[in-house]
Amino acid sequence: MAIDSSRRAKRSFTNEFKKQMVMLYQNGKKRADIVAEYDLTKSALDNWIMQYQTTGSFIAKDNRRTEDNELIALRKENK
Repeated sequence: MAIDSSRRAKRSFTNEFKKQMVMLYQNGKKRADIVAEYDLTKSALDNWIMQYQTTGSFIAKDNRRTEDNELIALRKENK
């Protein structure tokens, strides 16, 4: 199986950068314009928007569903 050399390396962004991108979107800038200007993926921007609107946080544990937290707790108990 060949590795696709056109894949981009995984990048990480600060929470401040993510918040700035969400603010641009909320202030009326088109999603396509933000994605093109900052070389982002549509899915990354959509995830940041959803996370910010749901909890106001970009930290994974803050954005888990209740069921996910319960499952993690049960797994810890069973170890």
